[in-house]
Amino acid sequence: MGIQSLMMLADMAVLKLRKLFSDEKGDVNIVSIVVLIGIAVLLALVFKDQVTKLLESLFQTISGNATKAVGG
Repeated sequence: MGIQSLMMLADMAVLKLRKLFSDEKGDVNIVSIVVLIGIAVLLALVFKDQVTKLLESLFQTISGNATKAVGG
């Protein structure tokens, strides 16, 4: 993808966001989306250590199995 196509995609995204925020029918939806995003961020902060440990464990397992598969 070239820089121009990325800029065009960014411009389209900005236009869609402007339309979303200017549309008065979607005001309740916007509030609910913001609340859900806030809850997701809060949960990510609360369970940060557990998620980090889980991902590290998963990547170690994947890496170990890949090494075994390649090594024989």
